[in-house]
Amino acid sequence: MIDIRSLTCDELEELMQDRGLQRFRGRQLFKWLWKNRIDSLEKITEFSVALRQELADAFPLYDLKQVRKLRSSDGTVKWAFGLSDGLIIETVLIPERSHSTLCVSTQVGCAMGCRFCLTGRMGFHRNLNPAEIACQALEVRRQESAMHVRNIVFMGMGEPLANLENLLKAIDIMTHDLGMNFSSRRITVSTSGIAPRIIELGESASVGLAISLHATTNEQRDVLMPVNRTYPLETLMDACRQFRLPRRKRITFEYLLLRDINDSAADARRLSRLLKGIPSKINLIPFNEYPGLDYREPAEETVLHFQEILKSLDHTVIIRKSKGRDIAAACGQLFHSQGTGTGAETYLIKDNALA
Repeated sequence: MIDIRSLTCDELEELMQDRGLQRFRGRQLFKWLWKNRIDSLEKITEFSVALRQELADAFPLYDLKQVRKLRSSDGTVKWAFGLSDGLIIETVLIPERSHSTLCVSTQVGCAMGCRFCLTGRMGFHRNLNPAEIACQALEVRRQESAMHVRNIVFMGMGEPLANLENLLKAIDIMTHDLGMNFSSRRITVSTSGIAPRIIELGESASVGLAISLHATTNEQRDVLMPVNRTYPLETLMDACRQFRLPRRKRITFEYLLLRDINDSAADARRLSRLLKGIPSKINLIPFNEYPGLDYREPAEETVLHFQEILKSLDHTVIIRKSKGRDIAAACGQLFHSQGTGTGAETYLIKDNALA
């Protein structure tokens, strides 16, 4: 059965035409689904009662089911959403001064196996379809209308470029002016480094790119991020140089600092050399500790020294403050045991974090 929320506006026009209706009905349907945020096709007042019932019978809507909602002491909100098959994903809303950033998942679990990431411990269950990706933003807008969501980052559960076809359709839906009307310039796709699809993404969508780098040698990265064994640093950096950047944009390189692993002055200088010739900015992320992993957060003075070295070499570099740590919503902490109703928050949340 077709999930009509997984169809772009153009595809909905074709669907209506195939059913003997005028194409503009598809545009109307798209607008009601995404701009008006309906939860039932029977609410489309521009359609006759008979047409509403016909479409509702043919195309049931599957909304995300809220399993759990947690609110951090810093204002970050995390949802566990249940899918139609009972699997669970997590979505995070991060407040800023004048707006919010929404961190969206693209898969249930992840197959990349990064050693420092709790999501990887879930294993891979399946890709999300375009509706399941885009509906995370839809549901957040329904619940948190007072928090202006300006930025979308595909940095939640999963490797976005391993689900590229569905990701691109979701971006089309989310940026359409009859839909949620997000600016493509405010959308960033993060990847662990699937080099060929980095180039394909740049050719297919005008969005920002973030690279989860986290190491400055192949020896380091092979251990931390198994994807490096297929696409080593040389291949990854070449793909970044070929990526078609939107005007006046730079590639963001995320660098997770792990105590005594990749946080030395030599690492900082190697990082500078790796990024030579690439329009870039660097986000330094001190590791978010959690039970079960031996990695540790570096000392504050180590993080500051790493930043100063990069600044002295003319890089734009910030230290990213982790938000939502008390509800397991920070970088690398998204996790949900499928079918159990429990997640990483079992270990990490405060008793008063429930929204």
